[in-house]
Amino acid sequence: MTQTSDNVTWLTQEAYDKLKEELEYLSGPARTEIAAKIAAAREEGDLRENGGYHAAKEEQGKQELRVRQLTQLLEHAKVGEAPAADGVVAPGMVVTIAFDGDPDDTVTFLLASREYASDDIETYSPQSPLGSGVNGKKIGENAEYELPNGKLASVKILEAKPYQG
Repeated sequence: MTQTSDNVTWLTQEAYDKLKEELEYLSGPARTEIAAKIAAAREEGDLRENGGYHAAKEEQGKQELRVRQLTQLLEHAKVGEAPAADGVVAPGMVVTIAFDGDPDDTVTFLLASREYASDDIETYSPQSPLGSGVNGKKIGENAEYELPNGKLASVKILEAKPYQG
């Protein structure tokens, strides 16, 4: 999982390998594929009205942005261990909280960088208001964080365990 501190991003070996694999694909085979799409679309004629060409160029731009993001992330990455199952909230953990201490109003989420966002579980960044409020708290403790309207919200940490992927 990840934990960002200044410009360093902490990753498990598994996460580092997965991101490196994505970067290698985007830097190699994916670049070749998008170049072929652009070349094929260019041969269709007038580029001003060529939707396929413009879509391929936009896809190329997004792909190159992702390559730059991954390159920077991996350049500043430190590989470490997954968080300990010690009941202290940290990046890389699945956290269950109760809003205002109400055991019926709970939410479970992964505290991690956006690189881990998936459809399986809601992901909150450690830098988000809720993420920074719960980070470092222990099971049973209360945490406060600031809402967008400036008011403070209170949550109780019910569970914190390492993410199993």
